[in-house]
Amino acid sequence: MYLTINETMYWYELNGKGEPVVLLHGFTGTGETWKGIVSEWMHDFQTLTIDLPGHGRTNTSNPKSMECFCRDLAALLDDLHLEQVHLIGYSMGGRTALSFAFLYPERVSSLTLESASPGLADGYQRENRRRQDKKLADFIESGGIKAFVDYWENIPLFESQKQLSGSVRERIRHERLFHSKEGLAESLRYMGTGSQPSWREELPNLSIPILLLAGEYDKKFIEINQMMEKLLPSVELTIVKNAGHAIHVEQPSIFGKIVIGFLQSV
Repeated sequence: MYLTINETMYWYELNGKGEPVVLLHGFTGTGETWKGIVSEWMHDFQTLTIDLPGHGRTNTSNPKSMECFCRDLAALLDDLHLEQVHLIGYSMGGRTALSFAFLYPERVSSLTLESASPGLADGYQRENRRRQDKKLADFIESGGIKAFVDYWENIPLFESQKQLSGSVRERIRHERLFHSKEGLAESLRYMGTGSQPSWREELPNLSIPILLLAGEYDKKFIEINQMMEKLLPSVELTIVKNAGHAIHVEQPSIFGKIVIGFLQSV
């Protein structure tokens, strides 16, 4: 279904009954990435999936910063009469979920962050990352979606996905192609790691229950999550075997069992 908030038509899907769980996808994804999870959980939880700005069916006339999207998400929850939710975010969606938890802490019951980071604390690193994101955004706009996806699916971060079945890899590729070049470019420029607020110094102040997930092949994000584990007051960290960056895609059954166990515990 569509809901227009602040000149943006958001595509969302609401399924099931029970405590509400919001699932936020990563860069080049859509709400469809959670389809298998939703079908398994709908008897125990009410799940809300959203196509983030610049992605999928969501149509925005103006670029959205991280703070602007979080404001829109709060308005969407208001419209759906969801006062407090469990938040699950993957990669970019994890950065978004963490941002929402800091900006609207009263709306979040628990937080599950899959292969996510709190942003870059160092100003030089943020500026360097903004330049990298701008360069990639320029490439998307000049080369088009197919050329970008051909490049993106072969970066080292997704090396482990080459071990997936042909049908799963084709589904992932189809999802990545299901965007406009303008949308993905704007997402990089306005919601990229270099553009978002850095929450690293604020992590000790986040007292809600938090589950951190990283894949054993994803060494960079293992280190990031180990750093976060030391700073967060109420946290569990799980390193998932035989998985890289996208645990919910590479090991969906294990991902589901871990997250369900965490949600039931809180």
